[in-house]
Amino acid sequence: MKSLFLLMTALFYCMLSNAQSSMNCCSPTRQFALFASDVQFIRAHAAPLPFVLKDPQGKMIRFKTNDGGAGEGYFVRSSKPTENYLLVFQEYWGLNDYIRQMCDQLQHDLGGDINVLAPDLYDGKVTSNPETAGQYVEEVKDSRVRAIISGALDYAGKGAKIYTIGWCFGGGWSLQASLIAGKQADGCVMYYGLPEKDIKVLKALHCDVLGIFANKDGWITPMVVDEFAANMKKAGKTLIVHRYDANHAFANPSNPHHNEADTKNAYAYTLQFLKARIK
Repeated sequence: MKSLFLLMTALFYCMLSNAQSSMNCCSPTRQFALFASDVQFIRAHAAPLPFVLKDPQGKMIRFKTNDGGAGEGYFVRSSKPTENYLLVFQEYWGLNDYIRQMCDQLQHDLGGDINVLAPDLYDGKVTSNPETAGQYVEEVKDSRVRAIISGALDYAGKGAKIYTIGWCFGGGWSLQASLIAGKQADGCVMYYGLPEKDIKVLKALHCDVLGIFANKDGWITPMVVDEFAANMKKAGKTLIVHRYDANHAFANPSNPHHNEADTKNAYAYTLQFLKARIK
């Protein structure tokens, strides 16, 4: 009986170790999908308030992707020729009019001397239903998103200076896009996005990162942010962190619980960070 107990205990810890190892090694896409399968995470994303962008400054474009297909994105062209490109990554809901409005606003507030492109990571799917949004996140394939981002980078061109920004689901992909951009990356902003944990991967990052995080976030918790800061330091990279006593998605104007004061403050830091790096 004692031998059987010891055997069962050993098997349990072996299974636990393997599960933890799997969690640590799985892609950011799969890790975020685990959040999306959490009922509490879904409930934390109230259905967005209705909104239609009446006077869009950009238009939808198509570009080739390296998986043999094509991707789409909302593109706001610079007021004059430039190699500066800001890639904007959608939140949980998809490439909706709130994201298009944010593209227009960023292009204007950065002085117009930058091209802004929001790649559609859901391939045309948009929703205002929290459960459906969670389903879309769970359905996302890491390889497809990377192909879309690579296609957007190819559209920008080899000589482009790449800046990235995203929120929630897109916050994590903002960091991943800067990693994919390699030496072209010149600045990354991530709002309560899932950090990269692999220090070896972070060592390949070629730009500074501005992280906007919420202390009351039940998923990208202060502990997760602390670990990210420690890993960035070990990788020899610069991470500027601003924390707010707010909940996840506080900066989303479509959120009925939107925190306007903290959003305004975070946006000021965002513009300051990007303007200091845009050539």
